[in-house]
Amino acid sequence: MRTYDVAAIGNAIVDILFQADDAFLNRHGIAKGAMTLIDGFRAETLAAQMTGAIEVSGGSAANTTAGIGSFGGHAAFIGKVHEDRLGEVYLEDLKRIGVAFSGAITNEGASTGCSYILVTPDGQRSMNTYLGCAGTLRPQDIDTDIVAKAQILYIEGYLWDQADTKAAIRKAIAAARAAGTKVALTLSDSFCVGRWRQEFRELMASDLDILFANEGEAKALFETQHFDEAFQAMRAWGKTAAITRSEKGSVVVSAGDVHLIDADPIDRLADTTGAGDLFAAGFLFGLSRRLPLARCGQLGSLAAAECIQHLGPRPQQSLRAMAAAAGLV
Repeated sequence: MRTYDVAAIGNAIVDILFQADDAFLNRHGIAKGAMTLIDGFRAETLAAQMTGAIEVSGGSAANTTAGIGSFGGHAAFIGKVHEDRLGEVYLEDLKRIGVAFSGAITNEGASTGCSYILVTPDGQRSMNTYLGCAGTLRPQDIDTDIVAKAQILYIEGYLWDQADTKAAIRKAIAAARAAGTKVALTLSDSFCVGRWRQEFRELMASDLDILFANEGEAKALFETQHFDEAFQAMRAWGKTAAITRSEKGSVVVSAGDVHLIDADPIDRLADTTGAGDLFAAGFLFGLSRRLPLARCGQLGSLAAAECIQHLGPRPQQSLRAMAAAAGLV
């Protein structure tokens, strides 16, 4: 019996959000719109400059599980936190939104991971991530029974940056394959794709059923400057892929079928943090309910639009109620 619609494996990260201008980014050498891994010293340096920042539980895959929960689905999150203040907050937030926690809680080593996210007036977010203990997820932290009880295993591409977490993912994929659980991957970041392009393409050839990417990540994956070339390569793959294109909407391809999905209208752009995560939430929720792919994409667009109109990466309104009002469920 499938207890969960989705089991997601990712970095357990507390987001520390701070509204800044481009001059702040330049002063501190921060790459705009990208995710940069930082060490503890750099984290402390940035924290000292971010007076009045807001703390919210985040992490890409965990944000997706929060969205699935808001749609009324059942999700589990596989990650690692420390027995510290941020770790306790993180676990309580998951419990509050109805997401089951699986993975590990440690009282040794690095603290709970956090990401210092600078949000500029144009809504772009520049992430400076201290992985902490999140980057020490190991194969022994993976509960294969949780994976086997899910319809879909969803993997955060950022995890591929650490040898231990990479091994943990491979164990989860093996468990999914043995149980008939579909495997989905989000590419996470263009720089991440640049580091692991060949291994991601090998995963596509051997293990993946579903792939999520934004336009930049899709281009990076296939080493092209042209969206149409990336799209055609994704289409030739022959499995299910969803490519998001910001205000241009998204493109969903599967076994040769193509669906163009409009972006949902918004009143204001506040913060793009979590937009792709919430698109994946809507899409995966739709897949778990065996809805048509176009409808899955529409649910993704609805969730992403809700997310980008407020500060923070998780929904503040009931996505289930919004989807019902829009006639999507």
